Amino acid sequence: MSTVEWHQPPAPLVKTLNAVLRRVLPSPLGRGVREFMLLAFAGRRTGRAYRVPVTAHRDAEGLYALTPAGWRANFRGGADVAVTYAGRTTPMRGLLVEDEAAVARTYLTRITELGLRRAGREIGLRFPAGRLPTLDEVAELARREHFGVVRLSDQT
Repeated sequence: MSTVEWHQPPAPLVKTLNAVLRRVLPSPLGRGVREFMLLAFAGRRTGRAYRVPVTAHRDAEGLYALTPAGWRANFRGGADVAVTYAGRTTPMRGLLVEDEAAVARTYLTRITELGLRRAGREIGLRFPAGRLPTLDEVAELARREHFGVVRLSDQT
């Protein structure tokens, strides 16, 4: 039995929630929403404009996003991003963390902070064994599912 698994909600639910968040987060109502942030950035090869709502995570280093989504590659080497969080839009710099060990540690730290139930909801994970996974188990899942961490920092 796997200790930790990636679990994505049904696509129609994700699509609907994303459409709602794209409207709410930049509005005055967005001030009260601290669980999510909106990332607005340009594709690094195509220049295509992206507006991606993601769960907001915070630690001593600042805001970050956890995702297996392909858009994360736009932050390889760093990229400008407008981050709308708690009703405010701030120009920031996003950087994709490429080190597999650092990605696994970040995920495990966040799972530990949130607990299994909240980590399941906020990160999109399942814990069939009903226990906290080990670092090696998280690392294996991160490799298999292409998990990534996008760190956000103030532009200076």
